[in-house]
Amino acid sequence: MASFSYTARNPQEQIVKGIVSAVSREAAMQTILKQGLKPVLVKEEGMVGAAGKKKLLAFGGKVKSHDLVIFTRQLSTMVSAGVPIVGALSTLRDQSENKKFKDQLNAVVKDVESGLGLGDSLAKHPTTFSAIYVNMVKAGETGGILDDILKKLATQQEKDASIKAKVKSATTYPLVLFAITIIAFFVLTIFVVPKIGDLVTNLGGPNAKLPPQTVAMMAVSKFMRTKWYVIAAVFVAVPIAINKWRKTPNGRKKYDAILLKIPVIKIVITKVAIARFARIFASLMGAGVSVLEALEVTAQALGNAEIEKELMNAAKEVKGGKQLSQPLSQSKLFPPIVSQMLKVGEETGQTDTILVKVADFYEEEVDTVVNSLSSILEPIMICVMGAMVGLIAASVLGPITSLNQSIGS
Repeated sequence: MASFSYTARNPQEQIVKGIVSAVSREAAMQTILKQGLKPVLVKEEGMVGAAGKKKLLAFGGKVKSHDLVIFTRQLSTMVSAGVPIVGALSTLRDQSENKKFKDQLNAVVKDVESGLGLGDSLAKHPTTFSAIYVNMVKAGETGGILDDILKKLATQQEKDASIKAKVKSATTYPLVLFAITIIAFFVLTIFVVPKIGDLVTNLGGPNAKLPPQTVAMMAVSKFMRTKWYVIAAVFVAVPIAINKWRKTPNGRKKYDAILLKIPVIKIVITKVAIARFARIFASLMGAGVSVLEALEVTAQALGNAEIEKELMNAAKEVKGGKQLSQPLSQSKLFPPIVSQMLKVGEETGQTDTILVKVADFYEEEVDTVVNSLSSILEPIMICVMGAMVGLIAASVLGPITSLNQSIGS
């Protein structure tokens, strides 16, 4: 979704400036006109909402998802109670403990006071308020159901944060084991192997014949002690290079495609993406956003270029007159149950309700897969740790055992 900056005149003939998110310049013009403004100048600024696309600078960075959920919940409650939007925003701004968020809310309050819509005011801060958030708020303003939309937004954010937390929790322990394994390998190789190697050489003499694995381990130890800066450079440079490559459009596509070829990882990514798609798309449809716009916004929020491509291809077919369930039924990434449930929703006019059930189902599936992932990864990492330590032990203790047998005979 593109971001357009504009200069317009309000009914009082005063100059008003702002930013709107829209799929095209014409759509941006329509959004501005709906606000009762007369566009003077509308200029495209860049893309907002998708990873790797241009982001507009806001007042200093990222706001924690926890802060945004609380803000959304409280704003919904205050709007439901009849508190004017400016008063509600001012109260939430004053009680915010996050300085960056406070600064952003202060700017939003000023924009709303000047006559700009809440959705367009939030769109000026895309690092905090995503395209999904902005579009749903705009739909809520247009339909007069802003409080209900904010409740759906808060629920959606909480579900998303819950999934992320579960995946993080499942992978934390295996990652810690992996880090310990690497540290143990370096410590044993750099400090223990050289001393035992010297001991073996002293006992067996300069002509002592060492096993191949011991010779290899001692060579590795020597390289790590003398060329440590090469290893350090690799450990620093490789992650940076991979991260930069991932941020390029082509790199992101290839990286995401690789992830979807790893058996267990593919299952987790796909189920998380489907759960997120179902909940976000349902929320946007329930808010009255058009199917095409909802598809584009949802696709950008799934976090995987391959799955995003599938949805964008589906959007093209929907634009050609097909129901969304038709292209999704031919998808290699979306399972048949999604298209079947979606077809039922299209036939009954309850697409948003049906998709919420799909989201609930796949969120439970994510829980099951994540728990299985944790139980699979832990023993694998323990085996890897044992194998590495065992290899070092066999390399340094094997020669000592041979020498003892030689001395004994």
